[in-house]
Amino acid sequence: MPFKKNDEIELVIDDLGVSGEGIGHVDGYAVFVKCAIPGERIRARIMKVKKSYAYAKLISIIQASPDRVDAKCKNAGRCGGCTLMHISYERQLLYKEEKVKNCLVRIGGFDRDHIDAVTEPIIGMDNPFHYRNKAQFPVSYDRNGDVKIGFYAEHSHNVIDTDNCIIQSDISNGIAQTVRFWINQCNIEPYNESEHRGDIRHIITRIGYHTGQIMVCLVVTRKNIPNLNRLVDSLKKIPDMTSICLNINDKKTNRIMGDKVITLFGPGYIEDTIGSIRFRISPLSFYQVNPIQTEKLYATASRYAELTGDETVWDMYCGIGTISLFVAKKAGRVLGVEIVPDAIKDAKINAEINGVNNATFLCGMAEEIADEVIHNAELSEFAHPSVVIVDPPRKGCDKALIDTIIRVSPQKIVYISCDPATLARDLMLLSEGGYELRKVRACDMFGMTGHVETVVLLSQ
Repeated sequence: MPFKKNDEIELVIDDLGVSGEGIGHVDGYAVFVKCAIPGERIRARIMKVKKSYAYAKLISIIQASPDRVDAKCKNAGRCGGCTLMHISYERQLLYKEEKVKNCLVRIGGFDRDHIDAVTEPIIGMDNPFHYRNKAQFPVSYDRNGDVKIGFYAEHSHNVIDTDNCIIQSDISNGIAQTVRFWINQCNIEPYNESEHRGDIRHIITRIGYHTGQIMVCLVVTRKNIPNLNRLVDSLKKIPDMTSICLNINDKKTNRIMGDKVITLFGPGYIEDTIGSIRFRISPLSFYQVNPIQTEKLYATASRYAELTGDETVWDMYCGIGTISLFVAKKAGRVLGVEIVPDAIKDAKINAEINGVNNATFLCGMAEEIADEVIHNAELSEFAHPSVVIVDPPRKGCDKALIDTIIRVSPQKIVYISCDPATLARDLMLLSEGGYELRKVRACDMFGMTGHVETVVLLSQ
């Protein structure tokens, strides 16, 4: 180890890490520096030393990269959300596309020339600010007892207070400040995570991009919050306020939401559209946070599937049926599978709302339902899918599901991923099972952050 803690060093940054941190090397030893950009010469202080790498804090920039820009947010560098705001958007897109390619080569074992040949240009955003239709604001307080509403600092649960997050909608930002005023006026106790004490944990907002409908869900530790009616009255005055809910989470856990939802105002859900399909969205439902890019992402997935009207399609991890219903009008029949009961309930309602009668939704673990389908005579019409679509959580697909997909041998697999590393791992398994990687396209759903969505086509 060439360094010890608190050493100050001069370093040339030559790469970006998976979260957007700059990486420099000294005789092969890697040093990770947050907010540094490739091509820059910097001074940094060593903060943590490991056997083959170290973490350092940026002290000064000796020679700046032409890709460096002034961050538009006063909390940039402190908040754990927008880790790339100091980098030009054009360079962010190049970084994300390269991140996907590198994972496919290094983790998936694919040939770089093949990856370059099958990769289509990343789908960038027209405006990478104020794009989110969902916000999750943690609520806490500082050492002086003042309320903090904002977002967690990187790798911690320390809340960075903010009054205007520039990737959230103005409506969501305004709702957070309405709740802040109520907390202060009515002496509501924010949640203390270490002591497992307090009333309000999170403020969650959802905005229907096309419908304008608004939902507010307060995550609280108990049902009987004092002066709750005063907050509800204030929120109801916001134009297009559609639903106000409580979510009860009384567990000592890092999980944001509990299982019980109480509707205080409105129907308990909002509606929005993707393309021509209308969706009902409840507090516990998964729904993509970037509505404009979601349409582009799903259009790409649909194009890759090349549906002609006769196919049987599996949609694993289907959520509220967004992809299932998006492709149902081009397929013969669609089977959607999701483990969250509320999401399946919404998916069935969404099918009814849109007059889709060729989509069936089942609740359970994707790998278990997939196995059941090929052995259950009552589900025999779905036993031989020609196209399988998977859109798993960040941890990727369960190995048992991959084995089942290989066993039923669909002609095509369309894989939508929010994590290039687990995508690469799963694609390696599918390629070992007889599938070839045909197309890859990244889609920037999360501008200013290090996250990237990817859609991939495999075929036999």
